[in-house]
Amino acid sequence: MASDGGLVPPAPEFQPRLLLVDDEPRLLTSLYELLRGHDYQLVTASSGSEALTHLNRLQFDLVLLDLRLPDMSGHEIMDFINAKDIDADVIVMSGEAGIDAAIGALKRGAYDYLRKPYNPPELLKTVENALQKRRLAVENRRIGQRLENSEKMYRYLVDSSPDIIYTLNHEGCFTFVNDRAYQLLGFTREELLGKHYSILVHDEDQERARYVFNERRVDERASRNVELRLKCNSGVGADRTFNNTLMTISLNAIGMHVPGAEVEKHEFFGTYGVARDITDRKRAEEMISYQAYHDILTDLPNRMLFKDRLGLAVIQAKRKLTELAVMFVDLDRFKLVNDTLGHVKGDELLQQAALRLKECLRKGDTLARQGGDEFTIVLPELRDRADAKAIADKFLEVLQKPFDLDGHIVHISASIGIAIYPGDGESIEELLRHADIAMYQVKALGKNGHSFYHSSMQDMSHQKIALEQSLRKALEHNELEMYYQPQIDVATGRIIGAEGLMRWNHPQRGLLSAGEFLPFAEENGLMLPISDWMIGALCRDLLMWNAAGGDTIRLSLNLSPQYLDRGDFFEKMRGALQRYGISPAQIEVEITENICIRNPQYAIEQLNKLCQLGVSVAIDDFGTGYSSLSYLHRFPIHTIKIDQSFVKEIHDEHGHYPVILAIISIARGLGLHLVAEGVETEVQARYLQANGCSTMQGYLYYRPISLSSFINVLQTQNQIEGAAEVPGARVVAIQA
Repeated sequence: MASDGGLVPPAPEFQPRLLLVDDEPRLLTSLYELLRGHDYQLVTASSGSEALTHLNRLQFDLVLLDLRLPDMSGHEIMDFINAKDIDADVIVMSGEAGIDAAIGALKRGAYDYLRKPYNPPELLKTVENALQKRRLAVENRRIGQRLENSEKMYRYLVDSSPDIIYTLNHEGCFTFVNDRAYQLLGFTREELLGKHYSILVHDEDQERARYVFNERRVDERASRNVELRLKCNSGVGADRTFNNTLMTISLNAIGMHVPGAEVEKHEFFGTYGVARDITDRKRAEEMISYQAYHDILTDLPNRMLFKDRLGLAVIQAKRKLTELAVMFVDLDRFKLVNDTLGHVKGDELLQQAALRLKECLRKGDTLARQGGDEFTIVLPELRDRADAKAIADKFLEVLQKPFDLDGHIVHISASIGIAIYPGDGESIEELLRHADIAMYQVKALGKNGHSFYHSSMQDMSHQKIALEQSLRKALEHNELEMYYQPQIDVATGRIIGAEGLMRWNHPQRGLLSAGEFLPFAEENGLMLPISDWMIGALCRDLLMWNAAGGDTIRLSLNLSPQYLDRGDFFEKMRGALQRYGISPAQIEVEITENICIRNPQYAIEQLNKLCQLGVSVAIDDFGTGYSSLSYLHRFPIHTIKIDQSFVKEIHDEHGHYPVILAIISIARGLGLHLVAEGVETEVQARYLQANGCSTMQGYLYYRPISLSSFINVLQTQNQIEGAAEVPGARVVAIQA
C-alpha cells in the first residue's frame, strides 16, 4: 500500500490518480490489490482526516469512499469536496443497507453507489466507466476551449480585416458584419444588422447588386470581383471623418446552404461575402486614364483625345451634313522666351496662353495641346467660314496682350492655319495636315495671322519636304562649304581674325546663305549633324590657311544652342582639334547671349571647359537679347560683338548713339575685346574708332569669301608686310 507522506506531483495525463478511503485495513488492502494492475496511481487513506489531507494536497480523478469512518462520515468528506470545488468523481462503497445513505451520497454528486461486499468485476467496470466519463468531459472541455479560442481568433481576424465581411439571410438582410463596415462606411454593426443590403448600395448599382448580394452559387461559379458603389453615412459623429459619400468596392460572394445530398438540392439560407474597398485604386485608375488623354502641363486634351473627339465630330458632321473647322495654332516667339527666360517661364507662358485660348471657345469646341507650343482646335457645327475666322481673330487678339511671367513682361503672337470639313479633307489626318500646312503658310508670310487652307499650299509644303531631303543629301554629297569674313584691325589695316559662315552650293538654286537654310535645319533636327560637319570643315580649312601664313589669325565660329546643349559637344570639339593638330588658342566660339540665360549653370560649365582647353568665347549680337550685366560677369567671355542693327543706326560720325557707347563702355570696363559687325560706311568706321572700337567686320572691308579667296588675301597681306620690311620697297594695299 502507498501512503504518500509528502507533496506528490500530479499524475501524468494518461495515468489517473485514485484515492482509496476505508477504515478496515483488510478491505483497503484488497481494494488496493484489485486496482494496482490497471495503470492507476493509487493513494490510500484509513480515516477521514487523512483523506482530507490528501485532497488538500493532491489532484484526484476518482475517490473510492467508504461512508463509515472512525472520525467522520463519507458524506462529510463529500461535502468537503463540494465546498472546496474539487474536481474529482466519487464512487461510494458502503455496507449500510438503508436507502438513506445511498440517497445522501447521490444527492452530493456521487458517480455511483456500490454495496459491500462488492463484486470485483462490477467495481472495476464502474471505475473504468467513471474514468472514461471523466476523460470525455476533459476532452470536451479542451475542444470547447479550442473552439472558443478559434472563435476569438476568427473574430479578431474578421474584425481586423481590411475588407468588409458580412453574411445575409435568405431575405437579403444582414445577419453579421464586421467592424470594418463602420471604419469604411460609418455604419455601426447595430445599424446594419437586420437591415436590407440595398440601404448601402448606390441607386445606379442596385440591379447589379441584386445578383451578387443574392448569390446562391458556390465554388468557381460564385460571383468574383464585382464592382459596386456603396453609400457612406454622412451623419456620423464628429470623431469620424469620411472624405467621400460613395465608396467603390470589389465584391466576392458565395451562397450558403443547409447540408444535404447535393448542392443543387440544399436549402438556401443566406450569402457570405467579402467587400474590398478599391476607392483609392479606382481614383488612381481614373487619374492614370485622365493623364493618358490630357496634357499634364495645361490640363487640356492631348493629341490622342483630340483625334478621338475630332473623329466623333466628323461622324456627326457627315450625318447632319454640316461643316466643321480644324485649327492649328503655333505660338510665335515662344522659342525665344523659352530660351531666354528658361523652361519654367516657358511652361508658365503655355499655361497662360492655354487659358486665354480656352476663354475664346464656344460650348462644344475642343482645344488640345499637340506638344511644344502647338495647339489644335475643332469647331463642330460650323455655320460658315466666318465663325472660324471670328474665333481665330479672338485668338490673335488675346495672345497679343502682354504676359506677366513673374515680373517678366513678354509679348507673343500666333500663326493659325484653318482647314474646313469636308472641303479641305474628310479624314482626321487630312484635316490636321492641311491645317498645319496653312499655319506654315502664315509663318512664311511673317507670322501673327491666320489663313484658310488652299490646295495651292500643297506645292509649298512639297517644296519644304524637298528642301529637307536636299539638305540631308547636301551633307552626303559635300555640297556645304565654309566662307570667311575677315575682321580688320583698323589701326593697322591687318586681318587679325575671321568669322566662319556656312554656304550651300545647291544643285539647282546656286549658292545659298546660311539664313536661307539653317533656320529650317534647326526646325527639323538637322543642326547637330550640320554642326559636326562644320567643326571638321573648319579644322581642315585652318590647316590650309595656316600653311598660307595665317597661323596668327583667330577663327570665330557660331555655335547653335542645340549643339551646345548636347552633352558630347566639348568632347567633339577637343577631338577635332587634336585630330587636325589645331591650336585651341586659334579658335573663338561665338554664342548668343540668349544661350547664357537658357540654362546658365550648364552653359558656364561648358564654356569653362572650352576656356581650360584654350578656346576663347565671344558673345554675338550683344544687346539684342534679354541678358543682364551679371551674366557677363559670371560667364568666361573674352569678346563682345556689337550687333549690326546698332551699327546701321550710325549716320553721323559726330552724332550721339548711346547704345553703341554703352556697349563700348561695358567692354572697356570688363576688359573685353570688342568687334563691330556689319560696318558698311566710312562714317560708321570713323565713329566706332573714335569711340574706342578698333576691330571691325563688314562689307566696307570684305564680304564673306571662299577659302581659296581668303588664302589669296592672306598671301597678299603677307607679301605686302614682307615688302614693307625691305628698304625702299613700295607698299600697296589691296582690298577684296
